[in-house]
Amino acid sequence: MKRRAFITLLGGAAASWPFAARAQQPDRMRRIGLLYTFAADDPEGQARNAALLQALQPLGWTVGRNLRIDYRWGQGDAASTRKNAADLVALAPDLILTNGAAGVGPLLEVTRSVPVVFVLVADPVGAGFVDSLARPGGNATGFIAVEYGIGGKWLELLKEIAPTVRRAAVIRDPAITAGIGMFTAIQSAAPSLGVEASPVNIRDPGEIDRTIAAFARTANGGLIVTASALAYTHRDLFVTLAARHKLPAVYYARPFVAAGGLASYGVDIVDQYRRSAGYIDRILKGERPADLPVQNPTKYELTINLTTARALGLDVPPTLLARADEVIE
Repeated sequence: MKRRAFITLLGGAAASWPFAARAQQPDRMRRIGLLYTFAADDPEGQARNAALLQALQPLGWTVGRNLRIDYRWGQGDAASTRKNAADLVALAPDLILTNGAAGVGPLLEVTRSVPVVFVLVADPVGAGFVDSLARPGGNATGFIAVEYGIGGKWLELLKEIAPTVRRAAVIRDPAITAGIGMFTAIQSAAPSLGVEASPVNIRDPGEIDRTIAAFARTANGGLIVTASALAYTHRDLFVTLAARHKLPAVYYARPFVAAGGLASYGVDIVDQYRRSAGYIDRILKGERPADLPVQNPTKYELTINLTTARALGLDVPPTLLARADEVIE
């Protein structure tokens, strides 16, 4: 081989070495935090987390290859969530995903720079998490859990499945904006359905037990459990108390019915975690939460537990069963 040709070949090979080396290197590791308000051993929570991880894979994100995840799990109280939020922010992640107002609030108290993606938040504008749904404007964006109008549908469902109900105790967390908004929607629908709706504020298990027992002393009562991390954490207690006091109850999400509750109508929770993977992907690739609109729910599900209905002596109308997405027997 002539010397000039050899030098040219060598130069071309040398020029290609950096590109080849880069191609052989693993993807740059990105770090995200998951701030969950549910416990690590919660089966429903694990299903949500699995759906998220599964949805990230087709987008090119695999734990251990180019993605590291730091978890912080809920203990059912605000103090532990605040501590977990601070712990995650201190790790300087590229992004944090959280669920509910109970998770977003503490995060935004400790950071206005780390991108935050939220799921299952009822009123992010009213809570001050974003400037508007179309243009969030800050470091947070995500997915709405419920629109306030769904409160009227919960009351309609309660009356359809238990026509004798004349009083409805509306369980809410007064610490979150959504608790007020959802009660207002239920209260607006109550007169046309012949029901008196009363707010019941909850803060701890003892209060839940006392207030439901007191409400059950008068006949023709029913429960509506609105969306909150506190209600979700204590869902088994709500189901137990409703059964003990023979109260028909409508819940905001399927996990309550799976645990033995009567009926639920609400957003497909697992679907929100799947959808959040798309925003995680876009932010890790350089987009800003401020420019990603907050998205409304796209999938709702009606779930009815026939075993519970029979135990309460209720005959579920066939038309209602036909509309149900899932009937548990």
